[in-house]
Amino acid sequence: MSGIWFDIAHLLAGSLVLVSFMLLYQDRMFALLNVFALHAVVLALAVGWQAWIQDAPHLYVTAFIAFVFKGVIIPGALHRIVQRLGIHRSVETVGGIGLTMLFGIGLVALSIVIMLPVTAVASSIGREDLAFALSVVLLGMLMMVTRRNAVSQVVGFMSLENGLVLAATGARGMPLVVEISVGFSILIAFLVIGIFLFRIRERFDTVDLQALDMSRGEQQ
Repeated sequence: MSGIWFDIAHLLAGSLVLVSFMLLYQDRMFALLNVFALHAVVLALAVGWQAWIQDAPHLYVTAFIAFVFKGVIIPGALHRIVQRLGIHRSVETVGGIGLTMLFGIGLVALSIVIMLPVTAVASSIGREDLAFALSVVLLGMLMMVTRRNAVSQVVGFMSLENGLVLAATGARGMPLVVEISVGFSILIAFLVIGIFLFRIRERFDTVDLQALDMSRGEQQ
């Protein structure tokens, strides 16, 4: 493969980091879910391209799982859950969006500083992709920490998992059985989360974590 194919792979992986920043920027629930669907589509494109340049057909299964489950089914189901729970409103953040974005830039810089020296003996395509993947993971963790709404924290967790998939793909792929098990694990976790959110809504009439903490303090 020529260098242009590797450049496209890096472009797709970098685009996933950019969409992660778009997730951090969103302050509306439906916009957040739409951007997460885009996040999954970009992941599917990145994994599919890796399957092509690595000549690894099993990675097409990973790309298919990412597109169908994370790009279509899960965002669509979350839209319905949000509508039924009546929480389609602004998403509160800890510290504000501006500060969160600045902190996210610092995490991306940290990822590059850490991963490039550590992966010096790895292939050229693996080094950059692993740095991008770590950035996506850290940005997903940042989203989980800075969001007060349970649904947005779920989205942060799933975006974090997208970074792990990108890392495994960039490190010359992963076994097909692992990809399938990851897909089913995500589906089962999503079903449990959906039931969990409905139960919270029925019990406390909110899914805002700050309000739940206040309710717990009042009960004590």
